[in-house]
Amino acid sequence: MPRFFLLLAALMLASAPVHAERLKDIATISGVRSNQLVGYGLVVGLNGSGDQTTQTPFTVQTFNNMLAQFGIIVPPGSGNIQLKNVAAVSVHADLPAFAKPGQSIDITVSSIGNAKSLRGGSLLMTQLKGVDGNVYALAQGNLVVGGFDAGGADGSRITVNVPSAGRIPGGATVERPVPSAFNQGNSLTLNLNRPDFTTAKNVVDQINELLGPGVAKALDGGSISVSAPLDPNQRVDYLAILENLEIEVGQAVAKVIINSRTGTIVIGQNVRVQPAAVTHGSLTVTITEDPQVSQPNAFSGGQTAVVPNSRVSADQEAKPMFKFGPGTTLDEIVRAVNQVGAAPGDLMAILEALKQAGALQADLIVI
Repeated sequence: MPRFFLLLAALMLASAPVHAERLKDIATISGVRSNQLVGYGLVVGLNGSGDQTTQTPFTVQTFNNMLAQFGIIVPPGSGNIQLKNVAAVSVHADLPAFAKPGQSIDITVSSIGNAKSLRGGSLLMTQLKGVDGNVYALAQGNLVVGGFDAGGADGSRITVNVPSAGRIPGGATVERPVPSAFNQGNSLTLNLNRPDFTTAKNVVDQINELLGPGVAKALDGGSISVSAPLDPNQRVDYLAILENLEIEVGQAVAKVIINSRTGTIVIGQNVRVQPAAVTHGSLTVTITEDPQVSQPNAFSGGQTAVVPNSRVSADQEAKPMFKFGPGTTLDEIVRAVNQVGAAPGDLMAILEALKQAGALQADLIVI
């Protein structure tokens, strides 16, 4: 069997197409995924930058519950405890596929109260649970915070980055593995990261050319079913070969992405424009207020009055008309727009007008 896989690897390298992507970069295996974990805990050891417990009673409640676990009972009539070096936090992490008990994963710790900074704090042992309510990891450790917060007695304050959140590299230990469908059944399903019928067909053709007809079949434009060995060891070798197959990826749908907030415009390579003529001018209206003071003549009995004086002017910038020929490409569009000196806002208006006129052969997406 090992010789068989070596032969497949040699055939794969010999038949790799030019300008292609590895299968592992464009597809994932169904059922093999990461899982989100979340927990609630306390960060201690803060230098007076913790929660204001008068405004966050849940911090005091959590602190009292923790003390009770160690046999320390806070008397009910002891008043409101002032804890400036403690903060209630949310802890979350991603549990990778195939993670085993004893392995470490990174965690992110975020304040959920009104703590000013978590810098210098330590997270106490926190259970990390999955959506099913089971505990999959235990987190604890010293935080790494990239920001800081400092203030003066007069109320002045400076904040750099976000001091109310931090990370603990390797701060959680996996306690329970997540069941995986990797070794179940006699087939695997590959899901394309970007569904495309052309790409799905190319994946099927490459696998069947390497392993024989009928080994792979497309379920739709985003999923491919592949027959796989039942033995787990052979299945790993099998997928190690498949994931390195070079696949020619289908061209993406022509799109123009516009971010109206930032003025960012992204035009895909496959965008084409049908014959059209475009002219775009900027109309600027200026209103100037210059109030005048009117003084009455001496002994006239009049009163001083403010007389409004408004001046309105309009200026329309003349810009030449430019023309798009049949099948105009991205490069030609950019060159034509730059020649007339259009700003991002002008280009947005031009692209929207071309789309409305039916001349822009692309999806116009405003985000």
